[in-house]
Amino acid sequence: MSRSLPTETAVSRPPLLRLLILFTLVTVAVALWYLTSYSLRGGESVHWFPEEPGCDLRLGPCVASLGGTGSLRLDLGAEGEIRALEILPMTVTLSGVEAESVRVDFVGRDMDMGLHRYPLRRQGDGVFRGEGQVPICTEAVMPWRARVVVDTGRGRIGSGFDFDVERSAL
Repeated sequence: MSRSLPTETAVSRPPLLRLLILFTLVTVAVALWYLTSYSLRGGESVHWFPEEPGCDLRLGPCVASLGGTGSLRLDLGAEGEIRALEILPMTVTLSGVEAESVRVDFVGRDMDMGLHRYPLRRQGDGVFRGEGQVPICTEAVMPWRARVVVDTGRGRIGSGFDFDVERSAL
């Protein structure tokens, strides 16, 4: 005897199964987004050192001691004021540390303002230079942090320096 097969399946997925499939797909999408964001933001292991107290990047360079082995000095070339969207000539000077590369990340302290990463070029004798820029501010006074990350043969070290940017009247 021959049986005829239906051209369309008469069996449909139950609503609960559809909901579980949708939930699984959303969970996978969120996990991929998180992993991508984490890797782009430099979630890798960095040994952080505190900056010296009383530093103001608007008035001049700031220094962080690197645990007795050396120091890190950041200069944003600000001459009294750091303004959004203006090019900043950044200089990082290292002493007592051999660096393979140096970068400066600007991150909002109180608000996620995205990733603003600026790699610096080696100038020789522990000096790295480059240009960066603080993005547009959404508040009248926007608190930022300049994170300096140094790649060494032994791993990553770094320090962070807080500063504020006042939105200028247009």
